[in-house]
Amino acid sequence: MKRTKLLLDILIVILGNFLYAAGVAFFILPSGLITGGTTGIAISINHLIGLPVSYLVFGFNITMFVLGFIVLGKNFALTTLVSTFCYPFALELLQKLAGGFRVTDDILLCTLFGGICIGTAIAIVIRAGASTGGMDIPPLIINKYTRISVSVSLYVFDCVILALQAAFSDKEKILYGIVLVLVYSIVLDKLLMFGTNKMQLKIVSDKSEEIKGVIISEIDRGVTLLHGRTGYLEKETDILLSVVSNRELYKVEKLVHQIDKDAFVMISRVSEVRGRGFSEGKQYLVK
Repeated sequence: MKRTKLLLDILIVILGNFLYAAGVAFFILPSGLITGGTTGIAISINHLIGLPVSYLVFGFNITMFVLGFIVLGKNFALTTLVSTFCYPFALELLQKLAGGFRVTDDILLCTLFGGICIGTAIAIVIRAGASTGGMDIPPLIINKYTRISVSVSLYVFDCVILALQAAFSDKEKILYGIVLVLVYSIVLDKLLMFGTNKMQLKIVSDKSEEIKGVIISEIDRGVTLLHGRTGYLEKETDILLSVVSNRELYKVEKLVHQIDKDAFVMISRVSEVRGRGFSEGKQYLVK
């Protein structure tokens, strides 16, 4: 079972790296866009000395892998091993297969689709429990010794890398490069949260027992009773706390107001829920 999961995770990481390489090979390099990360550094050096981008990426990834192994340990190194070799290989392969082929000459489309490919690829790799290596590693090392946020370090590094490429790029390319970084950052954030957002309900009602029973029987979700007291009349009351999916929200609201049209319902979005019924399978207990 563990071997099957490991194999599946490796295949997902390989898929993510090929998608990343596709975004670079088919959209970023043909349009002359600038970008952040390892690819951005490779594009800058390529402009100066003419070495292929895939070779430069491989050399940089190996250097960062060794540094990560020394500073962050072998467990971290194992999660980046596949990406360290797979991404430069995929980039070189796709560049050769593409030849002079261009998906589109529209730089805006290249910016958008390049960003979508990169953001999606990084999200796939991270959700598989791995790392894309390269420029992921310096921020992690900085965080280990200074506690500076990894996301802050990544943004600073990306800005520096964009500035390096700005020296040989026109004004439009610089602006599109900034849009590209924003696009893949937004796509990454959205996909990392995809499927984990839930809705938290707090319900104040005189008919809390009936509502609790309906949520448990009709929606198949757990309920926690919080003891409270109303502010104006100072009546003792139970406040129902439950977490449901986005799809279940409308049904719960409808059932609650069918039982008590005056029920006070507070709804808030939670970014992630861990525990029985969500990150783990449901478990039914007999009273």
